[in-house]
Amino acid sequence: MKTEKPEIDRVVTIDGPAASGKTSVSREVARRLGWRWVSTGAFYRGLAFVARQLHTDLKNEQAVVDVALSPVWEVRLSPERTLVFMNDEDVTDEIYREEMGEYASLISQYPKVRANLLEAQRRCYKKGAGGLVAEGRDCGTVVFPHAPVKIYLEAATVSRAERRALEEGKSVDETRASQARRDRQDSTRKTAPLQRAKEAHLVDTSDMNLEEVVDYVEGLIRKDLKI
Repeated sequence: MKTEKPEIDRVVTIDGPAASGKTSVSREVARRLGWRWVSTGAFYRGLAFVARQLHTDLKNEQAVVDVALSPVWEVRLSPERTLVFMNDEDVTDEIYREEMGEYASLISQYPKVRANLLEAQRRCYKKGAGGLVAEGRDCGTVVFPHAPVKIYLEAATVSRAERRALEEGKSVDETRASQARRDRQDSTRKTAPLQRAKEAHLVDTSDMNLEEVVDYVEGLIRKDLKI
């Protein structure tokens, strides 16, 4: 059956590997544009956290799917963070630990898990409610493949490790090893691997500060959308 192209004339996707700056950049770009913002990775991090709290075997795809469909948790949007609640308790701080990123990378390899989270991610865009900036690892290739503007951020491995280590107070070497494992899992998985959409603007953030990246990305968006 032919799938109709959705009307998403005000969606911008920003993808990239861990600590490439996509969360900070996408959030600030959304603020400047006055648009909604979502970090799609929060869905996987949130699911991983909840599954572990429920002592779910993360190597059992169906068991993880069952948690994904459970009403025990939900994702809510806010201008500053994509929030995750479990039993109406805000657990967002917990899901953004580096180790939770590894668990999220593990369960994101499961096709059934991705299928069950995909529609919830797409519902973050609401026609008539303004635009949406969506960041993650497959926003431009899978979640919003017809988005009119796509950005792919990348950075040198050391730069990414230094950024995340500084945020979490960990060693650069430990953080770099963790990120390498995640990048390898995410780029080699069969379903929705981490990759740059062929029409995406490639932006290397290695030697740029946050404001410089945001200015550059905002300029690309405004030029492409003529706003």
